[in-house]
Amino acid sequence: MLPALMSKLQLKKQLFTARHELLKRYLASLDTLMGQNLLQAPLMAIDLEMTGLDPLTDQILSIGIIPIINGQLRLDSAEHKFLQIDGSVGDSAAIHGIMDNHLDDGLSLVQAMNWLLEQCQGKVLVAHHGPLDVKFIQQGLRQVFGESVSLPVIDTLTTERKRLLRQHEMIQEGALRLGACRARYHLPVYNAHNALVDALACGELFLAQSQAIGDPSRLKLSDIMVWL
Repeated sequence: MLPALMSKLQLKKQLFTARHELLKRYLASLDTLMGQNLLQAPLMAIDLEMTGLDPLTDQILSIGIIPIINGQLRLDSAEHKFLQIDGSVGDSAAIHGIMDNHLDDGLSLVQAMNWLLEQCQGKVLVAHHGPLDVKFIQQGLRQVFGESVSLPVIDTLTTERKRLLRQHEMIQEGALRLGACRARYHLPVYNAHNALVDALACGELFLAQSQAIGDPSRLKLSDIMVWL
C-alpha cells in the first residue's frame, strides 16, 4: 500500500476515535498535508526536556517548538515553555540545567497540552528520537483529555539510520545522537539539553537530511512520516 494512502487511512482512524474537540481539530488539520511535497508541507520542529525517560513516572519540564514553513525554520515564531510539575526536578537538573524555581511560572499540564495542540494545528511534528518525545506528549494528552491517540511524526534519528544503512555504513554506538548526526552534515555545534536549542538543532538536521536523501521536489511528506 502506498505511504500516502496508509497515512490517510491512519488519519481517518484517529479522527473516528478522537472525542475531544481540540484533538479532533488538530487531526483534521492534517488531512490536506498527507500528499504534499516534503518541503512544502508545514512542519513543527519540537523537543522536550523531562525529569527522566519513563513517560509513566517522569514529567515534562519544558517544550521548545519552531515552525518549518516552505523549507525554512521560522525563528520569529519559535516558542519555549516551562511546565509546572509535581515535586522536584531532582537529579535530572544535572542534565538539562532546569531548576525548580524555573518552573514557578510554568504552564500547568492542561495549559501545556492545549497550547501545544493549538500551535501545531496543520503541522506535522519533527523530532530527533521522536518516539520518546511523542510518548510523553501522548501521556500528557491522555492525562488531560482521557484519550489515547497516535500522532504523525518525522523522526530525524530514524531517517539518519536508514540513510547510513543504505550506504552500508556500520552504525557505531552514539552515531545517531543529535550532535553526531549534525556533524555528518557539517552543521554547527550547539549546547544540548535546552528544548528550544534542540528543536532548532533537529529542524536544521531535518533540512540537511532532506537534501541528502533524494530530490526534495519529489519527496512526499508521507514518504518519511510515521505514526507513533
